[in-house]
Amino acid sequence: MFNDIGALELLTLVVLAVLVFGPEKLPKVIQDVTRTIRKIREFSDSAKEDIRSELGPQFKDFEFEDLNPKTYIRKQLTNGDDELGLKEIRESFDLRKEMAEVTDAVNGRESAPSTAAAASGAAGAPDLLKKPAQPAKDERPPFDADAT
Repeated sequence: MFNDIGALELLTLVVLAVLVFGPEKLPKVIQDVTRTIRKIREFSDSAKEDIRSELGPQFKDFEFEDLNPKTYIRKQLTNGDDELGLKEIRESFDLRKEMAEVTDAVNGRESAPSTAAAASGAAGAPDLLKKPAQPAKDERPPFDADAT
């Protein structure tokens, strides 16, 4: 709850509490605050249990943290059954290698062909990094009616 409060902030809060409430009333105030926080937590826990029991057995693994979109998406993408093949895609994607290949192509240097480029070249896909051959002077470029 207070993970981001440093030592200086905590000391400032203690000094402020002593100044506002005084050393005589401070223990009573601390007890009242802790009792109130405990009651709020108990109320929250009982409300969560009531909601879970009302939802029924099909929602027994429902967590309220899943209502946060980030948590829900992370849970859906990292679940055990990887039916979309995301794990394989995540492992095969190497951004640094791809950026190095693009940089080499822009600068005109030859780079070692990647396994993905070699696989796509073997499959008959055109190499997009290679410049197309210049047509002969007598040959007209192909006409594309959709492009005009």
